[in-house]
Amino acid sequence: MKETDSIRQHVVDLLKSNHAHADLEAAVKGLPGNLRGAKPQGAEHTAWQLLEHIRIAQWDILEFSRNPKHVSPAWPDGYWPKTEAPPSAAAWNKSLQDYRTDLAALEKLITSKKTDLVAKIPHGTGQTILREALLVADHTAYHVGQLVMLRRLLGAWK
Repeated sequence: MKETDSIRQHVVDLLKSNHAHADLEAAVKGLPGNLRGAKPQGAEHTAWQLLEHIRIAQWDILEFSRNPKHVSPAWPDGYWPKTEAPPSAAAWNKSLQDYRTDLAALEKLITSKKTDLVAKIPHGTGQTILREALLVADHTAYHVGQLVMLRRLLGAWK
């Protein structure tokens, strides 16, 4: 295996694995619908807000990485849902599915031999695909930690 292939696989593993902590799938698995919009005292966000924020940020970074015409949402309002609770179970499920779809697209971008991981993104200000992928992994891990803490506060974590 070439060094670049190894790096590609390590980045994908970082995005998709749960080696050091819970991943998003584990953090939301089995969360009852009535708790998805619950905010215990001291919590800043609900599970719905965190899930949507993770999804929106990942989508934005992916689109920035591959589309020179992409326009990011306005910060910070464009990165958070308007409501504390999901409008429906279908909205929750769609958010999860969109997260998974974009994660698969990011994985495809990272593993493509056509992708130079360390070349500057032409329409960026110095960013690289490697940097953007690591940013997604870091950002997601941070908010997954918040999701786990939120579930503990709600009494809904194993």
